[in-house]
Formats: sequence, C-alpha cells, structure tokens
Amino acid sequence: MTALAAFRSLEFHWPAMLWLLAALPVLAALYARRRAGAARGAPLEPAGPAAGALRRRLPAVLMFAALAVLLLAVARPQAKLVLPSSARKVVVAIDISGSMRATDVKPTRLKAAQEAAKAFVANQPALVRVGVVAVAGTAAVAQAPTRSRRDVDQAIDRLQAQRGSALGTGIVIALAALLPDAGIDLEAAMEGRILPPAGVEPPMGAARADGAIVLFSDGANNIGPDLEQVAGLAAEHGVPVYSVGIGTTDGAVVRAEGWAMRVRLEEAPLKKLAELTGGQYFRTGDAARRQRIFDTLGARMSFGRARTTELSAPLAALGAALAIVAALLSLRWFDRIL
Repeated sequence: MTALAAFRSLEFHWPAMLWLLAALPVLAALYARRRAGAARGAPLEPAGPAAGALRRRLPAVLMFAALAVLLLAVARPQAKLVLPSSARKVVVAIDISGSMRATDVKPTRLKAAQEAAKAFVANQPALVRVGVVAVAGTAAVAQAPTRSRRDVDQAIDRLQAQRGSALGTGIVIALAALLPDAGIDLEAAMEGRILPPAGVEPPMGAARADGAIVLFSDGANNIGPDLEQVAGLAAEHGVPVYSVGIGTTDGAVVRAEGWAMRVRLEEAPLKKLAELTGGQYFRTGDAARRQRIFDTLGARMSFGRARTTELSAPLAALGAALAIVAALLSLRWFDRIL
C-alpha cells in the first residue's frame, strides 16, 4: 500500500474535534498583533535581517504546528497501514509419486526434492513451524507443523516413492494441516464437490493467512481433484502456494514392475498453481541456484498486512516534540517562551 493509498484511507473517530483547528488562525492573528510592536523595536541579529526574521518567527511557527498536530491527535485519526508480516507456519508438500524415481536429476528426483526441502527448512527462522505432507496416489501428513527441525528432517528422510500422483489432494491436506480451524471439509474437497471455481484471484495482503505451502514436485498429476479448483480453495483461504519444479523438460525413462515410461518435468500446472494462489514458481538446479531460490522464497513469504491503525499516539508524540523544540529555541534566543 502506497503512502497516497494510506492517506486516502484516513478517517477520524471523533471528526467533530477537527473544528478546534479553526481556532488556530485566530490565535495566530492575536499573537502576530501582540508581537508586532516588539518585533519593530527589536534590534537585528548580527547574522543579518534574514537570520533575525527567521529567529523571531521559527519558534512561533513550530509551536503553532505543534498545536495543529495535537488537535489532529485529539480527533483520533485512523488509517490503513501496511505492517510487516511473515509466514509463521509453512507446510512442505513433497511429491513421492513413481515419476519422482527418474534420474534426470541426480541421484533421483525424489532424493533431490528431499535435499532441497531440508535445505529450505534449514533456512526458515526458528519461530516458524514447519509441517510435511507426502503426496502420491493420496496424501498424508508426515509431520504436523512443529518448530523441531530434527523432527521435520526425519519425516522428510522417511519418504519413499509410491504409485499415483494426486497433487490436488496434497494441497488440500496441506491446507488442512496449515489451517486446522478453517473448517475445511477434506472429504468434500477431495471429491471436488464444494470447491470454488477455477481462476479465483489471489487475495490482497489484508486477507492473507500467516502461512504458506511449498510444493516440491515434477508436476505430474493423474488422480484426485482438479489442481486449478484446489488452487481456488487455497486462494479463498489466503494461502499462497510456492511450487518448486524438480526434473528436466527432456525427462528420463522410468522402469518399474515391467513397464517403462518417459517422464518429463511438467511446469505448466506448477506455474498455474502458483499464479492462482499468489505464490511463485521456481525451477531447482544446483546448490547455488537452490540457495537463490530459497532467498527469493524468504523474501516472497514476508508480506504486508493492511490493518486499520490509530495514529493518535504518534501524532501526540510529534506535537509534543515540536512544542519542546519551539520552547527551547525561544529560550535560547530570547530568554522567554514565545
């Protein structure tokens, strides 16, 4: 939110008190009349006429400015200000489907995802609680959100590849783990019965939850609810999803139980998921690239939260400071207060 937008949102809890400002011009005129004779008879300051005029006027100007600010404070001004906020809870969703056995990322996509996820977790502030969701033909919470990095790392290390790829289910389970009090109907959501329509615009900062989902996946999705519908559900709850692509666009051949299939990194659904929820898509690579991704993720997960804030206290402090400065200057230069 810009300063102009904050100014436009300004309102007063006691607007009737603003009429007191009308007294300032009257007081200023009375003060000017009283000081006119003294100012004509006073000798000029050694620094010259300009410096003398400035000295005579500055304390009074500062004092009247202080009165104006204090009167504004009495009217209890309020404005919508963007205050810094960051994700306090993060759920890491890791794709453990069969395509994650591919070796186009060494040693395998799954191992690369696990290492990247642990590196991401290590980068999080100590107060951030981190949970883990495993995503295959269904999804399950491997670790409830906790501040114990050891428990999170152990949960990530225990993950093993399984059949199926239900990314939509994984996001729903991650949402439920992130927002346990949101009343998300898991059964209905995974069946696609009550999800909002696809294309829901991501909410502004004021509606965002203090949490995020980070998905490590190759983008394959062949079962479960529609991914765009699930993205709408996440957007409705103000939860951004940051997706990290694991794999290469050329792909690799995966062989298991007598079948073989070339699997490629499918970036389109991962990008769409991030776009619809207000997150961002990243494509992992070497260690240096991963660190850049995590640095960017940390910056992206710190966002502004617009809140209505009363400005009476800071305005009162400013008014008091101006009055003190005016009094001190007048005492120093004229041995009196105005």
